[in-house]
Formats: sequence, C-alpha cells, structure tokens
Amino acid sequence: MIVVGGSSSKTLATEISSLLKCDYVNAINQNFPDGECYVRIDAESMDDDVVIIQNTYPNNNLIEMLLLEDAVMSLGARTITLVIPYFGYARQDKVFKLGEPESAKVISQCLAARCNRVITVDIHKESTLKYFGCPYKDVKAADAIADYLKNRGIDVVISPDIGAVDRAKRVAERINASYDYIEKVRLSGTEVIMKPSKSNYRGKNILIVDDMITTGGTIITAAKQLRDSGAKSITVACTHGLFINDALNRLKSNNLHEIFASNTLTTSVSKISVASSIAIALKEW
Repeated sequence: MIVVGGSSSKTLATEISSLLKCDYVNAINQNFPDGECYVRIDAESMDDDVVIIQNTYPNNNLIEMLLLEDAVMSLGARTITLVIPYFGYARQDKVFKLGEPESAKVISQCLAARCNRVITVDIHKESTLKYFGCPYKDVKAADAIADYLKNRGIDVVISPDIGAVDRAKRVAERINASYDYIEKVRLSGTEVIMKPSKSNYRGKNILIVDDMITTGGTIITAAKQLRDSGAKSITVACTHGLFINDALNRLKSNNLHEIFASNTLTTSVSKISVASSIAIALKEW
C-alpha cells in the first residue's frame, strides 16, 4: 500500500502511513499564475494499492483531489482508495428549491470516476456515499475524542440536539460519564429557546460534543444555558472545526474551559487525531 498526502492533509497522511507501516509519497501542489491548480506525484511508478488522503473543502482542494486521482492512475495504481477527512458539499444533500443541484451527489459521482473505495469521517449523512457506487466506510471520531479527553474529569457529555445524542452517548460510555442533549423548545412561530433536557448541572464538568462547528452560534447558546444550570466548567470538542467568520475567537471569549477539534481540518485547536481510526478502517479492507 502507498499513501499519498494531498496539501490539505499531509500531516494526517504521514501519521496514517506510519501506523500502517507503508510507503508515503508526497504530492506536490502549486498554483499557476492564473490560479489554476498544478499537482505532481513525486514517484516514478505506483504499481500498488494507493490511498489518497485529501479534503474536498474548500473548492481548490476538491480540484486537487480530482487531479491526484488521475495522476496516481497514470502511474499505474492497482486500486485507488480516497480518504476524505472532511467532505465538502456534504450538507447540500437534497434539493430545497426548484433549480438547485443535489451538490453532494454531483461531487460524489465526479470523484467516483477513478476510485475503488472511499473513507470519510463523520460525514453529514452516510447515505451520501452510496453515490460513489463502490465500497465505502464512514469513520466515527467519537472514540478518538473520548480517548483524548478521558482523563479530564468530565461528568456529563452533551449533544447540542437530540439528533446527535448517539455521539454523546458513545463518548460518555467510553469515558464513564453520563450523557444528555439540548432541547430546542419552540415558543412561537419565530422564537425558539434551547435548554438541557435535564435541569440541574450544578457543579458538573460538561463536555459539549458535536460533529461540526461552523459559526459557533449553537455552541455559544448551549454553553450559556448550561452555565445558567450551574455547570462548573464547559469543554467543547468537535470532529470538524471550520470556525468561519472568527468563530474560534468568539467561542474563546464565551468562558469555555477548553476547545478541541480533530485533525480532519487544521486549526490551532486540532489536537485530536483520527489517524488511528482511519488506519483501522483501511486495514479492514
């Protein structure tokens, strides 16, 4: 097996190749003066099973992934496995208004033209991967999050909504804590409040765990409700830390104890590695 690290995921790719004890090949990435993407694989031949590790967010990384697929194929790759730590466009998985594309399907089908297998990490909806038309796995980051935070004295793990309570449960069970979720209560057609489903967290160390933090608004609101319920400290952890529009600084200014994200995306708080979970998924094939 040969691991190729795209520009968005080189550190993660080298860690995975080390865990698998397989060759790592660097992908050279540059931009032409007009902004178009240039890639080259630093190898003469790739007569082996090849794993490309690269995000499809933002758009330039998507283009790079498509070009990397063709490059490794031209070098003789026997099979191509795509590892997409953060799958861009995954949240655009349905048509909301007439005339819109089903973007997640379009991107999947484009990537599928040259790959044999695909691995993602906490994709928005795993059903999106069926559009690849090949074997797929969606790795869950909950175990990696739990292992990183298991000695932090967490009493309760909380999901920002009931739909993701299974993630909170999985983390909680692994660190021997209880779990809960934040309820959204609609007061009127325009007013919604958020509150813990249980009312009293006085003196408790809370971990809010989510798959993604984009603007941070949901986390900030949830943290306020938990503080009002008496929480002693509030730690936040997520799989994908996008932190757009200065979200990380806004989160830090809201009296949170600590903030962590996994290394699917590279930020100053990307301390939790999902390399081991991905390596295990690759070994299973």
